[in-house]
Amino acid sequence: MSQSFNTAPSGRGSHPADRCERPPRAATAGSGFKATNGFTLLEVLVATAIMGIAVAGVLSALSGSTRNAARLTQYDRATLLAKSKMDELLVDQQIPRKVPLQGMFDPAQTGGTVIGWNAVVMPFEWAQGAAPGMWVLDRVQLRIWWMDGATRHEFSLEGYRRGILRAGDI
Repeated sequence: MSQSFNTAPSGRGSHPADRCERPPRAATAGSGFKATNGFTLLEVLVATAIMGIAVAGVLSALSGSTRNAARLTQYDRATLLAKSKMDELLVDQQIPRKVPLQGMFDPAQTGGTVIGWNAVVMPFEWAQGAAPGMWVLDRVQLRIWWMDGATRHEFSLEGYRRGILRAGDI
């Protein structure tokens, strides 16, 4: 029994099915030019329209994310300034109780954004029969606000500190 194997070199032309060449398109009768392989004008226009829609979607998403980043930057800046102001209010024992305080932050610190604050220190808890010179627990209420164009944003913080009662605090 003898088997025969095809010993022809493998490559183009060894078998008709291995050929990858496409025959050129037939030119339309009377067209006057030779047909070439390529894209038609309609295919190019459709591809351009699809690409334009995709680019518009990407630009819209970028615009939204830029607005969100700017909003978060303002909020982060206001949060840092609020923490700084709250620390200042908690440490300063000379701030009078029951007196509303307010102020504006330095524009160099705010990046040009208008940011202000309102605060009040109130006695929160004291011992029965407390008198001046005795310990008291104060509540410090701080409200931070900032302007974003014509829109006013704000948030509040509360902190507690230990202090000494003065005449007129209760």
